[in-house]
Amino acid sequence: MTELGIGIGWRPEIADAVEGLSGIDWVEVVAENICADHLPDSLTRLRERGVTVVPHGVSLGLGGADRPDPARLAALGEKAVALGAPLVTEHIAFVRAGGPLTATPQLEAGHLLPVPRTWDALDVLCENVRIAQDALPVPLALENIAALVSWPGEEMSEGRFLAELVERTGVRLLIDVANLHTNHVNRGEDPSRALSELPVEAIAYVHVAGGVERDGVWHDTHAHPVPEAVLDVLTDLASRVAPPGVLLERDDDFPPAEELADELRAIRGTITAAGTRSAGAVGVGAAHQHGALSSKAAPRAALLIGAGARVSGGPMPSVTPEAPVAPTPAPTPTPGARQRVAVAQAALLSALVAGTPVPEGFDSRRLGVQSRALAAKRAGVVAKVAPELPEILGKGYRPAFLAYARSRPMTGGYRRDALDFAEHLLVAGRPEDPTARRRLTEWWQDRSGSRPAGRATRLVRAARHALVRK
Repeated sequence: MTELGIGIGWRPEIADAVEGLSGIDWVEVVAENICADHLPDSLTRLRERGVTVVPHGVSLGLGGADRPDPARLAALGEKAVALGAPLVTEHIAFVRAGGPLTATPQLEAGHLLPVPRTWDALDVLCENVRIAQDALPVPLALENIAALVSWPGEEMSEGRFLAELVERTGVRLLIDVANLHTNHVNRGEDPSRALSELPVEAIAYVHVAGGVERDGVWHDTHAHPVPEAVLDVLTDLASRVAPPGVLLERDDDFPPAEELADELRAIRGTITAAGTRSAGAVGVGAAHQHGALSSKAAPRAALLIGAGARVSGGPMPSVTPEAPVAPTPAPTPTPGARQRVAVAQAALLSALVAGTPVPEGFDSRRLGVQSRALAAKRAGVVAKVAPELPEILGKGYRPAFLAYARSRPMTGGYRRDALDFAEHLLVAGRPEDPTARRRLTEWWQDRSGSRPAGRATRLVRAARHALVRK
């Protein structure tokens, strides 16, 4: 198990701040935001300093009904090789649904959605994980996700689901303690129970992030300071096992570098205190007892050896290495399992992004919250990948995009979404201001290489969208 230390999520907006933070042991980068053959200069400089870089994927959708896309797997593997990464990470989630298994148009969520904790879904997930493991050049670790909604008829707790996954596939775990807190608030799930049920010795590293509660719903924003409640879950985890790595995530509303450093110190202090109370767990906490951010500033403690690893402050007793235990072979999904999972996921995603009826057993109010959150995220991400759009449209951008999103599910990623949104406005003769409309037309033509669709094409697209909403 690779010992990583204390790290932070690398984002272009805080690249300079991350480089300036003393003692960062490693960083994590969103895999889809980089190219293997053209790494950002900041990441290159960090690697030259000996900082480990781990690619973190968000688009594989290993919890989806379809088998993993070979092209996406190849791209993730190429980035791992380019970065010299010791592992890659992804999520236990689905991000798209529909397609051939359901004979319906494929829809994109633009977000990580929860997998039902059923035996069917577990069988499908395990086979998908095996396919990914065989294709990737480095070990894979999977993250538990935060959720606003609960699936009806679930057959396992989160901890048991994760334990079964590890037993069948040997995959490592990326445990996000903020997500455990989110699921506690939103779904009434006990973080302590989840930690007691999952195989903590399989943890590759831990995520810590902030969020905010509104009207009794916890939103895992990654745009707020880490609250005490999340640090409490981290304390619980660190009292059970010394995590090989802990990483602070921040994806928006970035604070000054001093505040990021303060949060890293709070995380380190939490781990150290938990290790002290449990007789000093081996790993990150013991390696940084004096508050320094870098493993280079204080000698690294012994490597983690398992769930029961402890240290009294002196040298570890000698341990005879055990032969690695092979995972239990993952069974092939039972006949029809993929199709059953596909139908259920497509019905949920269609309700969230295409306005179709809420599937039986789901909380309609909570699905409404999730649906609005997905639309808001779409608007925000499109504004980032195509910043010219809010510049051209001004204050009218957000209401116009949300109105568009209510009747236009995303089918091809955020860049395609930006082009489709601009085309939608132009076809409708908007914006009304001639100068803004001319600028939007030029922007659209520069990127699409053609003119807005004619009447026949618009009728075909309208029919397609009508079918999606049925």
